[in-house]
Amino acid sequence: MRNDKENKIIGLTFKFSVAVIEYCAQLESDRKYVVARQLLKSATSIGANAREAQNAESKADFIHKFKVAAKEADETEYWLQLCQESKNIQIQLS
Repeated sequence: MRNDKENKIIGLTFKFSVAVIEYCAQLESDRKYVVARQLLKSATSIGANAREAQNAESKADFIHKFKVAAKEADETEYWLQLCQESKNIQIQLS
């Protein structure tokens, strides 16, 4: 199912992962290790699953992999909301 045309979803999820990696480095420097680890895992998993879907074995496999990416995006949103609302985390995602 893979095609070599530019895929905006793959590009955007990759850029998002890079931004989250940088943000998590800031969280770790502020000793927010648990939040940083959870956020890093869920956020980078979005793009990894979207990219994996590009090599799906079937349409059903493609849909499944994108549903996993959607679940990871939802979890990532949760962690980012926690960061935004926490009075102990002053770092903002740019």
